[in-house]
Amino acid sequence: MEVSERLISVVLVTWNSAHYLPRCIEGIRGQSHPRIELIVVDNASTDASVALIEPHAARLIRNESNLGFSVAVNRAIAVASGEWVLVVNPDCHLDAEYSTRLVRALDTAGPAFGAGTGMLVRARGDEIEPIGEIDSLGIRMTRSGRHLDLGQGEFPERWTAVVDRDLPAGCRLPSGAIEVFGVSGAAAMYRRSFLQELAIDGEILDEDFFAFREDADLAWRARLFGWRALCEPTAIAHHVRRVTPRTRRALPPEVNMHSVKNRFLLRIKNEGAFLALRNLPFELARDLVVFVAALTIERTSLPAFSWIWRNRHRLREKRRAIQMRRTVSDRQLARWFR
Repeated sequence: MEVSERLISVVLVTWNSAHYLPRCIEGIRGQSHPRIELIVVDNASTDASVALIEPHAARLIRNESNLGFSVAVNRAIAVASGEWVLVVNPDCHLDAEYSTRLVRALDTAGPAFGAGTGMLVRARGDEIEPIGEIDSLGIRMTRSGRHLDLGQGEFPERWTAVVDRDLPAGCRLPSGAIEVFGVSGAAAMYRRSFLQELAIDGEILDEDFFAFREDADLAWRARLFGWRALCEPTAIAHHVRRVTPRTRRALPPEVNMHSVKNRFLLRIKNEGAFLALRNLPFELARDLVVFVAALTIERTSLPAFSWIWRNRHRLREKRRAIQMRRTVSDRQLARWFR
């Protein structure tokens, strides 16, 4: 089947996103790919989000309360019909060729590649105006337990990819594309088969994450299950990044609490013994910084630790379900943790 004949389900989660939506919708409607269905889940917005998006949505799901990003995306995927699922944040604007170029790149790379991203360029303001520097080329992992955005803060014309040639038989990256650990959820293209295989107890995105770091969790689980991800830099999108270390003190307390909680969830579920021992000095040092900060300057994040303790038995079951299904060893994954 030709690329143009295949359906892409675009998933958009809104929560008081009205100020970004005109520009975001413009990018989705302007895609050169002819077969797109837009599925919107609104998390009980109190602004004009629903009124703005309803005329454009093939399906609109309205939650009675803010159930979080992960729940909303899972509900959208459950009703999606596309062979491909493109998750887009409201503060993101897609260039016209974004979806077409990603599907072509993933087709060329082969079925082992289940996720793809383009080059996300940092933007600002309600008009999602690009400011030139890279926002994300995908997710990169560190030995301290952090996940960061590849290429962030660099300039596209100066960025040089380190190409990894260790590809399985039958895989071939398009010219200029690179393999990455995983993709940012701001504008992520997924094979539907990839999402279905990664579900744990019916959840594709882990709903314990509520919001933030759920894309890194999905990427790590995908790696454990043998899936790969790529970046196609000729597919361009612009993204307003609101949550950064610099803005942390200005963020709502619940945002920072989930960020702390989810940092530990990532490792509790996905990290095996080899990686835990290899990364131990780096992780402990970072964990100490996080814990001291929660005790002193960010006490509103302390509930993250009690939440983990209260839910320890359920988290252990999730970990067991993932580790039993893994097909890739920690030794094979270690090269991604730098």
